[in-house]
Amino acid sequence: MKTQSAIEKVNVENKFIKYVSQNILGMLGMSAYILADTFFISQAEGARGIAALNLVLPVYSLIFAIGSMIAVGAATKFNIQRARKEKDADDYFPNAILWTLLISIIFMVVGFFGAEELVAFLGGDEEIVPVGASYTRIFLLFTPVFMWNYIFSAFVRNDKNPALAMVATLSSSIFNIIMDYVLMFPLKLGMAGAALATAFSPVVGILVCSIHFLTKKNTIRYRLLVPSMKKLMQSCQLGVAAFVGEISSGVTTVVFNFLILEIAGNEGVAAYGIVANTAIVATAFYNGVSQGSQPLISDYHGKGDHKAVRKTLKLAVITSLILSVVIIVITNLWADIIVEIFNSERNMRLAAYAVEGVKLYFVGFLFAGYNIVGAGYLSAAESAGWAFVTSILRGFVAIIICAFVFAMLWGMTGVWLAFAAAELITAVVMVVAILKSKI
Repeated sequence: MKTQSAIEKVNVENKFIKYVSQNILGMLGMSAYILADTFFISQAEGARGIAALNLVLPVYSLIFAIGSMIAVGAATKFNIQRARKEKDADDYFPNAILWTLLISIIFMVVGFFGAEELVAFLGGDEEIVPVGASYTRIFLLFTPVFMWNYIFSAFVRNDKNPALAMVATLSSSIFNIIMDYVLMFPLKLGMAGAALATAFSPVVGILVCSIHFLTKKNTIRYRLLVPSMKKLMQSCQLGVAAFVGEISSGVTTVVFNFLILEIAGNEGVAAYGIVANTAIVATAFYNGVSQGSQPLISDYHGKGDHKAVRKTLKLAVITSLILSVVIIVITNLWADIIVEIFNSERNMRLAAYAVEGVKLYFVGFLFAGYNIVGAGYLSAAESAGWAFVTSILRGFVAIIICAFVFAMLWGMTGVWLAFAAAELITAVVMVVAILKSKI
């Protein structure tokens, strides 16, 4: 007969497998449409299109980062307070919806009046600006639905329905991929078509998530209220790891774009576009592990079950390390094939840059996986201070310093290696942060 501790151990493992597997599938679905965008744009617009997409990707990352920070933080706070049976748990969902709407207005104004200037500011020349402006304008005007999609998904997942959150993400991605093809090729809308497909896909995700509100298991309540800055700040504190997880790719892209433009021009930026967009798929695995673990950790933490918290963290770290080994092996063996898929013009210079990039850049995921999982754990367990320190180090300080120093020493090879160096530095600090969290 099984002991109580053995039953609890199996229960933690079963919940971990359920939540993480479904979140990995959902995150892979989300990354799939970004890859589809890259592929279809490479076919329709060639290297110019990939370069334009990569130049505006940081703005995309900023929108996703803000939406993710508020969504994950508010949902985490909702889950913890609900576990503690606190009355204001219901306020976090409507508060998140209202604040993201207010924040979105800034992006919409920029998109409507200054899309061309924004692309030029990000490094676009007279060849790239016309290609990227229409794409940028459209996705900025749809900023609210991008952020709301994150909120709906995070709250549904934390309300013990990860399967529906996964279905919503996959449905959104499938819609995007299909509409990418339809709008860019039969309808010949080019980059504007890709932007429209991307802009309408989160609407599908929101509609699917909304099914949860009609079920008996729903405990999320929406009511009219005055937006609370205090609750927004509480959400942002716990969502900072999610913010930096998203924004770090944007910061890395901005820094790398400007360095690569000096070293290798538009072809180098296009090569980095292939590497960066492929890396989004790898990151999706770790985000799936992190976001799948978050509802479990915050729930166990809210109940004071530190043993279950530590068990979930251990499972998450082991899973991320196994994934890292598999990803590094695949990208090193198949780097040529990966690059060839996106190199429609068979540009040999672009291919040479990108193949080296895939092989060197992806080594960094050996440490990046641990960092993403660790940062998610620190936020879910309310170690907001350490979550902030490790996230800022990973997303800004380490990558910027390593990129500039390594590029100066070794050119393009140094740029590719900077990511791995920054993640290694962060991993060392992350070990200390987790040990100091006292859980």
